[in-house]
Amino acid sequence: MTLCPIALVSGCKKCPLFKICFLKSLIGDYRQEDEKTTTKK
Repeated sequence: MTLCPIALVSGCKKCPLFKICFLKSLIGDYRQEDEKTTTKK
């Protein structure tokens, strides 16, 4: 559930505080990509 007003409007990655936000995975829409799930064939 996205609670951050900036993440609701534009998304976490477009937020000016993205680099220092420690709650982006809790209240925002940021999802960390797993390197293990992406494999090169």
